[in-house]
Amino acid sequence: MAIEYRINLDDNHEFSYRIELDRAHDQAQAQAAPNWTRLEYQQCSNCPLSRNTFSHCPAAVDLHQVIGDFHGLPAFKKARVWVRTPEREYTKQVSLEEGLRALLGVIMATSACPVLGKLRPMAQNHLPFANNQEFILRAVSLYLARQYFNFREGRRADWELKGLVRMFQQLQLVNQAFWQRIHDTCEGDSNLKAFLTFFSLSSSMTYSLETQLQKIRPLVMSAGDNFE
Repeated sequence: MAIEYRINLDDNHEFSYRIELDRAHDQAQAQAAPNWTRLEYQQCSNCPLSRNTFSHCPAAVDLHQVIGDFHGLPAFKKARVWVRTPEREYTKQVSLEEGLRALLGVIMATSACPVLGKLRPMAQNHLPFANNQEFILRAVSLYLARQYFNFREGRRADWELKGLVRMFQQLQLVNQAFWQRIHDTCEGDSNLKAFLTFFSLSSSMTYSLETQLQKIRPLVMSAGDNFE
């Protein structure tokens, strides 16, 4: 299963990517990657990987081509982004920042990073250009579906979403470390802006989950009592 991205800039430059969702960490590719992808370079404070096993950060290795392609380009630059998933296609005229946020997000969530891997279910049902409400609704829905199966299969179910908050706290630490990795290697602001907006989505789940839930409540409850 793969997701394809094509980013066309207004100066007719085109960048194409094919993201295999079930890919393994390629050690040979890692050895050829730039120094900023090494595991110890701005390593996440909550990284569970051992340097004896991983010489490079799996997510950074997967990202470095995209980071290099857009190095030095401004975030406000206009781009037409085409995305094809196994189910459908999307096309949107966006800022480079928004297009990169979608692309970087699906690459990170399907990397071999154990922390980012928590987002894999969202990547497997990829929705590019999702706004904050859509992000919250999808994250909460998928988490609650997992709790339902835990309940049915005799495991403890977390209906209060405490684990969801903890998960996004861990993701925040990863986002902060990645922002520093990119900050140290990029002159332009497109990659930085993309990470900052991705970071803001994660932080909203950590600091104000109840506020975010109240925002989606009218949508969820709009069917009235029809589901009871």
